[in-house]
Amino acid sequence: MTQRSFTIRVPATSANIGPGFDVVGLSLSLYLTLKVTITPPTATSPARPPTLTYSGEGADEVPLDAYKNLTTRVALYVLRCHDITRFPANLSIHVDNEIPFGRGLGSSGAAVIAGVLLGNELGELNLSQSRMLDFALMVERHPDNVTAALVGGFVGSYLRELDHAATEAASVPLSEVLPEYPPDACEEWGLNPPQPPFGIGHFVRFGWSSCISAVAIIPRFELSTAKAREVLPLEYSRKDLVSIYALIFSSALIFVQVFNLQRLAVLTTALAQEPPDPELIYEAMKDRIHQPYRKTLIPGLPEVTSNITPDTHPGLLGICLSGAGPTILALATGGYEAIAEDARKIFREKGIEVDWKVLTVTGGTSLEHH
Repeated sequence: MTQRSFTIRVPATSANIGPGFDVVGLSLSLYLTLKVTITPPTATSPARPPTLTYSGEGADEVPLDAYKNLTTRVALYVLRCHDITRFPANLSIHVDNEIPFGRGLGSSGAAVIAGVLLGNELGELNLSQSRMLDFALMVERHPDNVTAALVGGFVGSYLRELDHAATEAASVPLSEVLPEYPPDACEEWGLNPPQPPFGIGHFVRFGWSSCISAVAIIPRFELSTAKAREVLPLEYSRKDLVSIYALIFSSALIFVQVFNLQRLAVLTTALAQEPPDPELIYEAMKDRIHQPYRKTLIPGLPEVTSNITPDTHPGLLGICLSGAGPTILALATGGYEAIAEDARKIFREKGIEVDWKVLTVTGGTSLEHH
């Protein structure tokens, strides 16, 4: 056996893009990169457990134990679903991360996709893209981020309830997919995980105008997706609200549902047009499902999304919360610095500092052998 080495590169993502709650995602040019080497044991270099090193965003908080780190745990889940119970000997992984944690830029989705690809490559499984998405969705139950990270571009996705087995799989506790490893965790934990059914997730890639970039305005505080979901109202079914077959409970629900569905239908076409229409896109990126409720968690959000407009900032097309936040995403064809610096002023009035980056819409995950 000869030495093997390869690099996995997974992009950041932004979900929702205004009205597309839990439906659309966008891949962006920040990356989680894994450099992987497998060296065969020799007489002078005996077999050793996997080693994991980390640099970049989150380097001081990410577990470096392969049985506790999210990416390597997902890889082990994929391997064990194919009767490969252990990592190969002398496995070395260095992770370099550009994606901020807890900011609404898909850091956990990127980690999950990286783990699926890592497991596929370590086991030489030759999984199809569709099958890799199945594994990702057993860990991350919302398809928007992981689909965009895997396939790239501007995508819409949904979970398909194929049959009883698929429905049952979707209800499997995550603790059974990725067991909570105790302090003395070893190779013997989580040997028989549940298999994902086939064809859980489905997606379509929308067009995207090449002149549109994304200004990510990133507040310097974390906001967990779980906390951001807790503030959403319980009076409507979030699952049904974004479905064609939504149940209508009240006139208020009808209004919210129609408001978002109308804008989403327009937005998925408008962002592909040349040249893009600022008036059309700005209105189409408005939302009534999640952003109004999350403003309590993100001081400055209402002021930024209402005061920074195409009229006040030439080049701006639309502005929204990125995923669960707190990052705000401004789609624009120019005027990036004015957009970002004026947003910075608004946040500073609330006592919050921000960073900002101009990002491009990028392709999905890549794998390079060395």
